[in-house]
Amino acid sequence: MGNIEEIVDSLENKISKVLHRLEQLRLENASLSDALASSRQELENQKKQVALCEEKYDALKLANSMLGSDDNKRETKLKINALIRDIDHCIAQLSE
Repeated sequence: MGNIEEIVDSLENKISKVLHRLEQLRLENASLSDALASSRQELENQKKQVALCEEKYDALKLANSMLGSDDNKRETKLKINALIRDIDHCIAQLSE
């Protein structure tokens, strides 16, 4: 009988250790999930900031070329032509 009691005690001890480890892993998982969500939010914020910087850069390129820089003249001409087409389209719609 002593042998069976030792086996039962050993099983209880092992089950207790497994349950404790399970709880530790659950806590770690929750912590990692929070960190992942935080990292995703930070990445999204950085993407928005990059997009904003790109828009500002494009605006600065356009302004620079309008001031007489030769670097982006072609792009500026294309942009101006596109704006003129848009204005012409709006005028045509208003005339209808």
